[in-house]
Amino acid sequence: MLNRRAVIVAAILAAAAVVKPVHAEDRSVVKPADAKDKSILVASTTSTQDSGLFEHILPLFKQKTGIDVKVVAQGTGQALDTGRRGDADVVFVHAKSAEEKFLAEGAGVKRYPVMYNDFVLIGPKSDPAGIKGMKDVAQAFQTIKEKQAPFVSRGDRSGTHIAELTIWDKDAGIDIEKEKGPWYKSIGQGMGAALNNAAASNAYVLSDRGTWLSFKNKGDLQILVEGDKRLFNQYGVMLVNPDKHPYVKKDLGQQFIDWLISPEGQKAIADYKINGEQLFYPNANDPNV
Repeated sequence: MLNRRAVIVAAILAAAAVVKPVHAEDRSVVKPADAKDKSILVASTTSTQDSGLFEHILPLFKQKTGIDVKVVAQGTGQALDTGRRGDADVVFVHAKSAEEKFLAEGAGVKRYPVMYNDFVLIGPKSDPAGIKGMKDVAQAFQTIKEKQAPFVSRGDRSGTHIAELTIWDKDAGIDIEKEKGPWYKSIGQGMGAALNNAAASNAYVLSDRGTWLSFKNKGDLQILVEGDKRLFNQYGVMLVNPDKHPYVKKDLGQQFIDWLISPEGQKAIADYKINGEQLFYPNANDPNV
């Protein structure tokens, strides 16, 4: 019977070697041949995939090390759950509170900061809530609710979804689960789907900047609110705990982490641009993030 990780890898390979989101299946014991394979499985947030970052940096890493990185692109919550089950060697996500919980549970070894960008509040050019140019994202959210303007939420426990809920609950003082109405649409899908949904329904949506810049179907959508410090978006990487999951490829996984936070890896991240605009900013040397 195929083990769970083998099913994940097979699904990735079946997608013509293009890294796409794949759901983890049940896994039994990893076969010895799998353990010797010079490849690792990384459970990562969709934004690193959808933005095109992995297509840029993974060939550079493989050229240097010979290690093939296979990616399961999921929302941060799902990616951490994949790590908890031992179905990945490394998790690369962007929700610090969830990452710290992952470590506290003993599911990961150590969290390393890698890079950051920011979230942006996207909406239609018509801007029915009148929030364009606001510098206070909490005020923008409050105004959207007051006007009952259409808003699309990912609703998928991703880092972006967690950030959105924090703005509603902590910053805007709105218990969105209790106070939402027909204007608030939770779709339970990734960033690309949320942006497509917003474009189709002239709705507001919170997005990471990287995915927004690489998104092709912008339609009448544009950035309306940006620059609030509460929109800071930090990414971290962790090795899944091999003491809990003996078949985690700890040496190969740690090599990937070490490369990401090395000057070479940090430069590779900084060099990734779309239309001349840098998408991610390396900050592995900042211990406070």
